[in-house]
Amino acid sequence: MKYLFVFGLPLIVVAAIMLPLILNLKKGRKPSSRKHAIIANIASFFGVMAIMTVLPLTGAFAEVADAANTAASGGLAEGLKYIGAALSTGLGTIGTGIAVGGAAPAAIGAVSENDKSFSKALIFVALGEGVAIYGLLISILILFG
Repeated sequence: MKYLFVFGLPLIVVAAIMLPLILNLKKGRKPSSRKHAIIANIASFFGVMAIMTVLPLTGAFAEVADAANTAASGGLAEGLKYIGAALSTGLGTIGTGIAVGGAAPAAIGAVSENDKSFSKALIFVALGEGVAIYGLLISILILFG
């Protein structure tokens, strides 16, 4: 009975949600029947969500949930570690894009007017790119430190 909930129920759920869409993709269907298929898809989606909300309240998944909880010890700390590393790298590179997006065109304009300002312009562009390197270093420290 446990395996029916673990393997069979997700397959039934996916089939119930996808069946109206598969019927809708048939060629030669009238637009009114397509509208009915989409309405049936929405209704089946909300029906399945209602069933999946009620079933855990009856204790049908208690054994499966206990097995998953014992297998995932320390899962929250690991997940938050990866989220922190992703945020530091991602936000660092977004900041770099904003900084270089403003500094590089100004540097090109300054160099085109005066060739001697190349080194000064390059410093400002490199400072913007350093933010991404700092974000990557923080990610490495979070993951391996």
